[in-house]
Amino acid sequence: MTEIRTPRLLLRRWTDDDLAPMAEINSDPEVMRWIGDGSVRDLDETAEDIECWEEEWDEEGFGLFAVELLASGELIGSVGLSVAGELPEVLPDVEISWRLGTPFWGQGYASEAAQAVLEFALQDRGLDRVVAVNRLGDEQSENVLRKLDLVLDRETKHPEHGHALNIYSIDLTEYEA
Repeated sequence: MTEIRTPRLLLRRWTDDDLAPMAEINSDPEVMRWIGDGSVRDLDETAEDIECWEEEWDEEGFGLFAVELLASGELIGSVGLSVAGELPEVLPDVEISWRLGTPFWGQGYASEAAQAVLEFALQDRGLDRVVAVNRLGDEQSENVLRKLDLVLDRETKHPEHGHALNIYSIDLTEYEA
């Protein structure tokens, strides 16, 4: 089982016990406002998401991790890698993303987890490049991207929803510099 430990977090594969707390995170309009069309997701949709994330682990050797606090074992969200299928223009690149519950914002958890996943992607999984897709106006995620040293690659629009997106990237040579 693939796990990553950081000073405060455990990044691990998904279990049945994660469904309810992740569904609660996905049902929060504040969490979801920058994701897709901004719609919240219910328990069934969250179960489908987790199933897809686990399938990607099996097929690609990477995916979205469940993120829990080491101190309490509480699930605080997800962070990880996925094939950037929602935005065909960045294929075949792999995207890094995160989604944490609002009580866990502003404490450096997203940056801590994302930094560990970036190292996992470029050093452990041998990826040459990682991208991040960020909706224009999502300043909190832009702050995380800056901490990860990802650079603005280009601007585009979401093909289905039409909102402005920024594509950030980092390659292995930039990461090792």
